[in-house]
Formats: sequence, C-alpha cells, structure tokens
Amino acid sequence: MHLSDEEFREEFKPLFIPAHLEEAETLEQKITYALAQLGEGSSTEVFVELQNYGLEETETEVAAVLGYLYEKDRIKGNDVKGTMHYNLSKVTEANDGAVDPDLLAPGLD
Repeated sequence: MHLSDEEFREEFKPLFIPAHLEEAETLEQKITYALAQLGEGSSTEVFVELQNYGLEETETEVAAVLGYLYEKDRIKGNDVKGTMHYNLSKVTEANDGAVDPDLLAPGLD
C-alpha cells in the first residue's frame, strides 16, 4: 500500500479528544470525548454517555466508530466476557521516578 503524504497524515493522525463537548466537531470527537469521560467502556456504555449529553447518535453509529478506531490502533480495547471495552490508554498516574542527567545520551540534556 503506497500512500501520498496527505493520505498518510490523514490515516495516522493523532486522536483529538476535545476538552469540552461543545468543541467536538465530528461524531468521532463526540465519541472519544464520551469515552474519555468514562475512562473505559463498551460501545453501549459510550452510547449511554452520549445520551446523557442529549446527543442523538445511534448505538450502531457509536459501535462502528469505536470499532474503526480500534482497528486503526487509535484506541485500545479488551474483551471482557465477550464484550469489547475500549479505552484511551491514558497515563493516569504521574511518574514518581527521577532522571539522572549523567545517564542521558549526549545531546538529550
């Protein structure tokens, strides 16, 4: 598969998760916002979260978008008792380690 630069950028662009639902311009952004609010959830749980915000997307649309994002490795998922649960693989705990600058490769300090 040979992609042009523009096609490559579109295919592998980073996932944008809006800070507020009002900033979401696309269905994908609305769904990732809802998933971020849940932390982890099935397509049904994400659908219910969207309904809580008064959005009228269908459960089928939500499942299709989550499935697409999962297939493209833009979100993670785990099979829990036969139901896929999606997450954003966010770092939720700060790194409590320290960095020894003497061990860094030259030019990285």
